[in-house]
Amino acid sequence: MVKLSVVVPFFNVQTYAPDTLTSLRANAREDFEFLLVDDCSSDGTPELLERAVRDVPGAVLLRHARNEGLATARNTGLDAARGEYVTFLDGDDWLSPGYYGRLVTAMDDLGCDFLRTGHVSVSGRSRKVRGVPVPRLGEVLNPRDAILPAHRTTSVDYPYAWAGIYHRRLLERGLLHFPHGLRTAEDRPWIWKLHREAETFAAIGELGVFYRRGVATSLTQIGDVRQLDFIRAFDQVIEETAKDRDADLLLPKAVRTYCALISHHIGGIGRFEPEVARLLKAMSAGALRRMPQGVLDEALTSMGGDRATMLRKLRKQRPAPPPAAPDPTPVSVSVTTAETVSAVSAPVSATAATRSPEVAA
Repeated sequence: MVKLSVVVPFFNVQTYAPDTLTSLRANAREDFEFLLVDDCSSDGTPELLERAVRDVPGAVLLRHARNEGLATARNTGLDAARGEYVTFLDGDDWLSPGYYGRLVTAMDDLGCDFLRTGHVSVSGRSRKVRGVPVPRLGEVLNPRDAILPAHRTTSVDYPYAWAGIYHRRLLERGLLHFPHGLRTAEDRPWIWKLHREAETFAAIGELGVFYRRGVATSLTQIGDVRQLDFIRAFDQVIEETAKDRDADLLLPKAVRTYCALISHHIGGIGRFEPEVARLLKAMSAGALRRMPQGVLDEALTSMGGDRATMLRKLRKQRPAPPPAAPDPTPVSVSVTTAETVSAVSAPVSATAATRSPEVAA
């Protein structure tokens, strides 16, 4: 029986993938599987992954026929996962030896739906420890209770899918797949849904994931139109939260966080291409007008300062229409193991994504 399935997407990361693959080998166990998803890389990544299938115990290579993005690559891995537990890793990050074994032990002991961990943020030679923003470690909690308060950084503001481990029952309930068509901020609706609909979770202080920031190929460094998908991502958060039984309590947090993300992107507008910058302003104005206006007014009052002033001015500008729905065309996937090579077709959400910015509420 497979105890743990690890979903690891790769796209044009030949510089970093060797560190990732070496760390996976240092975490291998006979009851672990590593689902390596090549998102149609055009550099030397495919050759590295082919070698890994032979060298890393439990490795399985899944290939996309076209580039679909991080969210779809994760969904491809989830569709193939056989483990009692599931976790994620990005193809340019790495792990400490034995980390996954320690996670599995903690999950067995706590018996919760999902477990969250801290991580080490890496930028060049700099290292920064990031902990899970929850009040108590090592204790089983109700994830709904960890969403609030609205004015503080909470568990839903720590969206990193790879910073934790998840029970298979969440996969079977449809809570682990990522939103269709999002090319950035795909983890925001995901983490909110997980906290609204899962029953139990816990956080521990384990530090075993090294998260590489500032990678040149990341969308956060490029600043093109794909980054604007954060608007559709948080439109989804607002829409789904508004239908929740505790909408009156939870919407102020969702709206305030949305405002913080808009402010973050507007504050860095210089990194965008001129046309994208204009579109960012227009789409942000539209987003502000779509939010529940009474809740928005309260959020802006509580935020105060320059951020609130900027957002009020932005709300008055000419808005752009809501973002269009994505193309649902299925993507072709091929599967390679150390023993066999076979081709299959599977329906996979056509999405692409990048990492969420670290934004305080």
